[in-house]
Amino acid sequence: MTPPRARTWGRIGRTPVVRVRGRGSGRVSMAGMTCYRPGERSRLIYRIREYRGRKDEPKGFGRRDFRDLIVRARIQLGGPIVLVWDNVRLHLAKPLREFITANADWLTVFQLPTYAPDLNPQEGLWSLVKRDIGNLAAADLSQITRAVKHRLKQIQHHPDLADRCLTGTGLLVDG
Repeated sequence: MTPPRARTWGRIGRTPVVRVRGRGSGRVSMAGMTCYRPGERSRLIYRIREYRGRKDEPKGFGRRDFRDLIVRARIQLGGPIVLVWDNVRLHLAKPLREFITANADWLTVFQLPTYAPDLNPQEGLWSLVKRDIGNLAAADLSQITRAVKHRLKQIQHHPDLADRCLTGTGLLVDG
């Protein structure tokens, strides 16, 4: 619940101050895929998870969550997937490598170089989401989750935003 900080404006000589109560009472995690196919609109497939600090509650996404996201993308897209992945440690874990190998008939994976967020269009989309909630003084975790979901829905309805994030990487989609 520590609010993200972003730039804002205020009258000259009056620094805007937002008072926030509470600290460390949760987090919102996002995982997603930006999907591109030549001649079709871009798509965003995502999942959100709230962590409220409860016992036996996962803090973030695990290998099963990523596997399920890939399977869901295949069902929604209706075809084979070429997945370009960053080098998050969890993406390189043995169970996910085994899943990729077992599904090589419809899943091809390319790893981005280490520390290359400028080549990952998904990072541009996360930046758009975070920019919108930068000065949100949320009363509780569910308000942050609603704001994140609202922004992700807006991005889904404007595929040109995902296209611009891909253009920003310098990567191209070939048919």
